[in-house]
Amino acid sequence: MANEQRTTAHWADETAAKIIREKGDKEFYTCASGITPSGTVHIGNFREIISVDLVVRALRKLGKKVRFIYSWDDYDVFRKVPKNMPNQEELEKSLRLPITMVKDPWGRDESYARHHEVDVETALPLVGIEPEYLYQAERYRSGLYAEGIRRALEHKAELKEILDKFRDEDHKIQGEWWPVSVFCDNCNKDDTEIDGWDGEWGLSYHCNACKHTETADLRKAKGVKLGWRVDWPMRWEHEKVDFEPAGKDHHSQGGSFDTARLVCKDVYNWDAPVTFRYDFIGIKGSVGKISSSSGVVVDLPDILKVYTPELVRYLFAGTRPNTEFTISFDLDVIKIYEDYDKTERIAWGLEKAKDEAAYQWERRIYELSQPGEMPEIMPKGAMPKGAMPPQIPFRHLCNLIQIADGNVDKALAAHFAAQNIAPEQLSALRERGLRAKYWAEECAPEEFRFRLRGEGEKAALSPAENKAISEIRDQVAANLADYADDKSCAEAIYKVAENNGMEGKALFRAAYQALIGKDQGPRLANFLRSVGRDRLMGILRAY
Repeated sequence: MANEQRTTAHWADETAAKIIREKGDKEFYTCASGITPSGTVHIGNFREIISVDLVVRALRKLGKKVRFIYSWDDYDVFRKVPKNMPNQEELEKSLRLPITMVKDPWGRDESYARHHEVDVETALPLVGIEPEYLYQAERYRSGLYAEGIRRALEHKAELKEILDKFRDEDHKIQGEWWPVSVFCDNCNKDDTEIDGWDGEWGLSYHCNACKHTETADLRKAKGVKLGWRVDWPMRWEHEKVDFEPAGKDHHSQGGSFDTARLVCKDVYNWDAPVTFRYDFIGIKGSVGKISSSSGVVVDLPDILKVYTPELVRYLFAGTRPNTEFTISFDLDVIKIYEDYDKTERIAWGLEKAKDEAAYQWERRIYELSQPGEMPEIMPKGAMPKGAMPPQIPFRHLCNLIQIADGNVDKALAAHFAAQNIAPEQLSALRERGLRAKYWAEECAPEEFRFRLRGEGEKAALSPAENKAISEIRDQVAANLADYADDKSCAEAIYKVAENNGMEGKALFRAAYQALIGKDQGPRLANFLRSVGRDRLMGILRAY
């Protein structure tokens, strides 16, 4: 992943400065995000969550106290059954109910909404995000928003004018309109019509589904809810929100954010939060087995199968929110890990950036990529506290794990045998190893995967190739300890080719066939050294 090289501050720091500038120097700031848990909370939704988290961290770096709230809009109506949900027929029976009253089709949690909430609340701490969760069903049903609902009813005509402000004549609100909807107190469905409001706390309605009629007291009623274009700005005022981003659809000219801004100011007497627009995310390559069925979306746990928490944060910290980008599961994964490792080396001063601006940018990206507390990296030119975590290139790690027949611990032990690795560092390396194993087995293209032949397994080679492979065994594999590096080993391999009157390419093909049954494979010299003398001698004994 090529990070943006910038001469200004990171976009999260720029946003934090803008919040303070526009909202004033306050005791604390409230940053918000939220979603309706009507289905799998996918990685596109996660972009909003982590964008807020990065801004929250930037504010805290400036010494500010921050409240990070995440609203579960679990009192929205269940309108459609997503394709990737089980028990479709049973879920169909719950349409028009609030999603918090829909049964969990997996049977794990108390409701359909809660199931999706738990999935997210379990995954977010893994990438260092721990907001304060607000459950809107609970808040509405407790009467918390009674005053906000009454204010909307009092400003009914003004709200209608605001909502129509950006609409053409064909899309303006027609006929009687109310800023609220009602879930029937008898059957819990939203197939209701409002009959009138007494100007105080009484709202009359009837249900078309079960014929129930009622005059509900807004202070006690459990089913009265604001329409979302009014609900959103009402909660901005209620929670005193200073910052909340929104997707490009909400930020289109005359879209929901524009109307919400007017509703917030003109009806609820609160200035809308500072915001920015974030763009869509694409997926490149196969995520593995989970991508086989139609309707399946990619969520944070899926991303964490391939990318460590640091890498997940790095993907977003290194990209401006208003930039559309693609999360890769193909060979690009190797390059993304390489980019992160380079950023880490620059941040720790072990590799030079092209200039001071590039250094500051890479260092800030690295800081924001850490799930836990920021590492105490040195000021420029000073020594860091501690030492940079040990690195192992992702491509090489994938090869080592395949050489070790999928055993991550064995692969790491072979690579770091001569190094004194602290337990916590070994744990982090193992996390990378688990991702490398999953990616190699489930996502990597077929040409990247391999399995070492067993002892006695022999490739169908020509007599000349058999002779050359026997010399690889006796003159190269048997003497691996004599080679200080890949270059000296490669020179020995080419010497075998020369002695047998073969082109290097032809010898390589024969060697790969003998070792993994393919025409190509990892760089041969490094591969031989990684496999090791004893195992090579066993595999090549048949020649």
